[in-house]
Amino acid sequence: MLNKAILIGNLGQDPETRFMQDGTCVCNISIATTERFKNREGERQDRTEWHRVVLWGKLGEIANQYLRKGSQVYIEGKIETRKWKDRDGNDKYTTEIRANEMKMLGGRRDDNASQGQGGGQYQQQNAAPAQNNWQNQPPAQQPAQQSTQQPSQQSTQQQHENPFDDGAYNGPSDNDVPF
Repeated sequence: MLNKAILIGNLGQDPETRFMQDGTCVCNISIATTERFKNREGERQDRTEWHRVVLWGKLGEIANQYLRKGSQVYIEGKIETRKWKDRDGNDKYTTEIRANEMKMLGGRRDDNASQGQGGGQYQQQNAAPAQNNWQNQPPAQQPAQQSTQQPSQQSTQQQHENPFDDGAYNGPSDNDVPF
């Protein structure tokens, strides 16, 4: 069986981050995806869906540091529904995406709050939060002498993940996709 969600959208508000008692970061973001279509009269229509996304551990810390309202992001994860009780003791249910991969899309913005945004790819490993072994997979392992570079500079030098790709392909890249 497969439980996988892939989203590309924009943040509707700044990330909300908290830390568990053991120090694990939990970051909640809300992503809007918009479907554009023409209705029966030929008029262009937009339909926006909102998605709750939860990022754990180092992935959540990175999201909190670099994402802001309006940031464009690629999220990959699984759909989960959890049950909780409100203040009156009533059962409530929330369906959300538990992210295990995040790519910051779009260009670098001018405001200092989102410095370095764009192009970074991060993944979670060992998807068992109770074991507290969430890890960040940076875009590329840079030598120590390059550690003074900004994250956006490092992400443009990322190594290809595809072992069959020798880097010689000069065709369209992700930055050429018009969305």
